[in-house]
Amino acid sequence: MTGPIHLGIVAGEKSGDILGAGLMRALRDLYPAAHFSGVGGPEMERLGCDSLAPMERLSVMGLVEPLGRLPELLRIKRRLERFFLKTRPAAFIGIDSPDFNLRLSGSLHKRGIRTIHYVSPSVWAWRKGRIHGIARSIDLMLTLFPFETDIYREHGVRVQCVGHPLADEIGLEDGGERARRELSLDPAAPVIALMPGSRKSEIRRMAPEFMAAASAAQDKFPDLRFLVPCSGAENRRLLEEIIAQGGFAGAEFRLLDSSHQAIAAADFVILASGTASLEAMLLRRPMVACYKLAPLSYALASRIVKVDHMAIPNLLAGERLVPEYVQNDVNRENLLREIERFMENRAPCEELLKKFEQQHRFLRRNASAQAAGAIHELLTGQAHAS
Repeated sequence: MTGPIHLGIVAGEKSGDILGAGLMRALRDLYPAAHFSGVGGPEMERLGCDSLAPMERLSVMGLVEPLGRLPELLRIKRRLERFFLKTRPAAFIGIDSPDFNLRLSGSLHKRGIRTIHYVSPSVWAWRKGRIHGIARSIDLMLTLFPFETDIYREHGVRVQCVGHPLADEIGLEDGGERARRELSLDPAAPVIALMPGSRKSEIRRMAPEFMAAASAAQDKFPDLRFLVPCSGAENRRLLEEIIAQGGFAGAEFRLLDSSHQAIAAADFVILASGTASLEAMLLRRPMVACYKLAPLSYALASRIVKVDHMAIPNLLAGERLVPEYVQNDVNRENLLREIERFMENRAPCEELLKKFEQQHRFLRRNASAQAAGAIHELLTGQAHAS
């Protein structure tokens, strides 16, 4: 398997860039001369992915928000489509960003290019009718979580659960003491990580409420410390602006680059629901998960979403392990109450942390290698056991 192979690959945001980089490394173990082109972020570009458009231009969240960016998104899609139809990659791999990638996959699939989608859209939760379009658009679905596979099998879609790379990357030991030493934090000080999201729209909606709650909590508990991880220089500037304009007098917010380090050093985490909730679960930290869309997007989504939970730990467990706040309930009062509850009883919740560890072990499947192996089976026509 040493001959050259061209693979198309598109990631639309930071988490996809990380997944894509891990997958590229694993595919190069099978195809050392593999060449990748499409759209990637800094991690994928460092590994040699030729990126034909800036990844951040694909990063958009919600039901209504993409409409304002539709002309640009369509231009990028047409450009990639023309490129892949001309170069004819052995396969196209779309990583998350389903509204963009599945449309691109559909166009390529019709013209005989094999297509893979890595990270299942939430088809099991809402807009279940999408499964028919997905079945016509892809040859292989790679899911991160076991509960996502049933709907694909029911509709005859080739699917494999590969686990989550974060579960492979994060060790089972507790790295809290080391993280605090690296940050020169008092080992006895209560520390809360605030993670209002990685997208600018999320940060604008949630960061002011997170910071207001933290500021009020520090008035009551002066020894509290707050860590705020930033996803890139632009988000750091946005968070600094929100903090400066919010009048959060006396609150001590320390901005960091690493979400992993912030969570590990913290006793408690308030976060935007998504990959951050998985990371906090794997690092075994109690948390509060928040979810807030633009008002019109939420009004539409609330009519069609059919799930009892949104945070990954709760979805995996099938029960409410961690508190969830949605839309207008993401506010200063509710978050302050959660901080006060934590401060009044800082004893670790042993049963919760045991369940987190069980889920961690369950998701450790060598995900990138599993995903690469499933793609290899597809390309070589090997029998597939899902």
